[in-house]
Amino acid sequence: MFKSQYGSIINTFKPHYASNCLIVTGAIVCCVCYLGILGSLRENHCMLISFYIVLFLLMLVELAMACIFLVVGREIDKYFEADFRHALDVYIQSTPTGNQTLKDEFHSIQARFDCCGVDGPLDWNGTLPISCCKLDPCNVFPIISWEEGCLGKLKAWFEMNFLSLGAGVVSIAILQTLCIVMSCPIMCNFRMTGRGYK
Repeated sequence: MFKSQYGSIINTFKPHYASNCLIVTGAIVCCVCYLGILGSLRENHCMLISFYIVLFLLMLVELAMACIFLVVGREIDKYFEADFRHALDVYIQSTPTGNQTLKDEFHSIQARFDCCGVDGPLDWNGTLPISCCKLDPCNVFPIISWEEGCLGKLKAWFEMNFLSLGAGVVSIAILQTLCIVMSCPIMCNFRMTGRGYK
C-alpha cells in the first residue's frame, strides 16, 4: 500500500485511493474464490456458475480501472506539479508557526530525496530551509544546498510505485483468468454427468 505521507502537498490526486481500491477488490476476490473452491469440492453446479460469473465481472471492473489509470495517467503529472508548486507558495507565505504539517512534509521530501525546492534552490527566494542543506551538520552559512529540484525525484518515486501496482494487477488478472479457464471444464463435467443439482 502506498504511504500517504505527502497528503498535505498532493491534494488533487491521493495515491492511496488506488491501493485501498485494490485491497477491497482483493478481499472480494478471496471471498469469490472460496465460493469456487467450495462449489468444486461439494460438486455444486450453481456455486460454480456463481463463481464464474462474479469473477468474470470482477475482471471487467479491474480492466476498466486499468484503462482509466492509463488514460488519466498523463493528467496526473499536471495535477501533481500544480499541487507541488502551490504547496511551496503556501509554505513561503505562511507564518513561522502556521501550516506545520505541510512544512514537515516538505522537509521530509527534501531530506529523503536529497533535493531542494520544486525545480531547485532558487524556488526558495534566498531563504533556504535547513532541509535543503547538503552538509551534516549544517552549520555553515551560506547554506550549501542540493542543486536538483524535488519535482522530478518525487515523480520518479510515484511512477515506481505505480509500476509495482501495475505488475500486481497484471499478476492477479493472470491468476483470475486461470481460475475461470479451470472452472469451465469442471462445470461442463458436472453438467454432463448430472451432478451438482442435488
